[in-house]
Amino acid sequence: MAATSQDGGGVVLVDAGDLFQGTLESNLNEGASVIAAYNALRYDAVAIGNHDFDFGPAGAATTPQSPADDPRGALKARAHQATFPFLTANLIDSATGRVVDWPNVKTSTVVTVAGVQAGIIGVMTANALNVTISGNVRDLRVTPLADAIAAEATRLRANGATVIVVAAHAGARCTDLSNPADASSCAPSDEIVRVAHALPRGLVDVIVAGHVHEAVAHQIDGIAISEAYSNGRAFGRVDLHIDRGTKRVIDKRSFAPRELCARVDPGTTTCGPEPPSAPRVAAEYEGAPIAPDQAVARAIAPAVEAATAQKAMPLGVTLETPIANVVRNGESALGNLFTDAFLEAVPGGEIAINNTEGGLRADLPAGPLTYGRVFAVMPFDNRLFAFHLTGAQLRAVLEPRLRGRRIPGLGGIRARVTCQGTTLNLALIRPNGKPVKDTDRVMVVTSDFLATGGERLFEPVTPPGGFTIERDGGTARDAAIAALQKRGPALRADQLIDPAKPRWLLPGPAPVKCGE
Repeated sequence: MAATSQDGGGVVLVDAGDLFQGTLESNLNEGASVIAAYNALRYDAVAIGNHDFDFGPAGAATTPQSPADDPRGALKARAHQATFPFLTANLIDSATGRVVDWPNVKTSTVVTVAGVQAGIIGVMTANALNVTISGNVRDLRVTPLADAIAAEATRLRANGATVIVVAAHAGARCTDLSNPADASSCAPSDEIVRVAHALPRGLVDVIVAGHVHEAVAHQIDGIAISEAYSNGRAFGRVDLHIDRGTKRVIDKRSFAPRELCARVDPGTTTCGPEPPSAPRVAAEYEGAPIAPDQAVARAIAPAVEAATAQKAMPLGVTLETPIANVVRNGESALGNLFTDAFLEAVPGGEIAINNTEGGLRADLPAGPLTYGRVFAVMPFDNRLFAFHLTGAQLRAVLEPRLRGRRIPGLGGIRARVTCQGTTLNLALIRPNGKPVKDTDRVMVVTSDFLATGGERLFEPVTPPGGFTIERDGGTARDAAIAALQKRGPALRADQLIDPAKPRWLLPGPAPVKCGE
């Protein structure tokens, strides 16, 4: 900001959403520390992302426990705390048919920077409500991004905005960041690329993208798109040069995401652990040293202190080998640990189902186990819900997943898949060797994310009003910690997979294709 002001310019600072989940520093206070940091950084606006709904009501519960609970209570509390607006132009209240009307949540905002009016619009991915806890968003819907952007941008332009910036919780993946004009390494089917192609040329100047945790620094159909990975590891930048007389953008310059660290390899911007053989040097940006912002440090200090203490808490278990989430045909050592933990946490639970490839975000390294290491595996505060399904309903849930690559993790049963011509047959087998019959009623344990609609896993059998949750097993993370401590004091990965009894027995690699 200081460098830009020297030439009469200014900075618009925006975020593409998913502000809160994934760190203990945030989760311990439902994102309050994040907003404290963003206030100190003087953000202009942020988009709402799918994970920003995850905390649910304000307080310990992640979903409403009574009709009086506001399913967006925590999100609204963070919007109230912010000195900048939360933006969403394509999130609709199903009851009114209009964009949601919550305090400090808007479709767009206008800021004046260096005498230039910049309109900022927020939108979220079309799939947003399928990848958060459904119980917190079941009365909402998402409209097409390009339509919402075009309508709002046209209105802002008519009201005098010179620049239009979109904060989009939707993204793309580009593998070559060397030439902003060459977008050939960006997948044309990726959501934000399709949105850029669908917008009238010249209507939008910049899109700040997100959601997929990748990098973009390209100009597509005249729109500069910037996406800078995730978790605050980097920032993106687009420079706009504006003719003050005509109030037109005459040039755009895109920069590859810049990683944030205090020390780098000499002559580069490479971050990471400092190698002993080639000591790193202090990092600089535009000729100035990179240093922590003390205002931000003060704002988050209490949260950092609390989280540091909890992360370091020993669990009394030593892992003799790493336990990795390497998923082969639906089964992994880490996935098995968690699904078994789900069953142990819920008395009467017979079958556990988990989204191993999406719900487990890190491996467990060898060595003494701490709370922080388990938190890194499952950073979301999901609770365990239990409800009954028939054997037929269970097969209706699992069979469609066999035709994709993300096969859910199982506990309490084995699944044997065979092909008879083009017909796929799924047999579910109990630990005693007896089959789960279609007429059997079994208690299923899973995360609240999946139970309430996440990934549409249970969609084929979900009742109109949702499942009747018969038991709450506490948080999935706490269940995993209890299971680890029960198995301790030492544990190896090979103790978690039985090659003689695979939980998924498939006729070939996933996805399963019969008759081909």
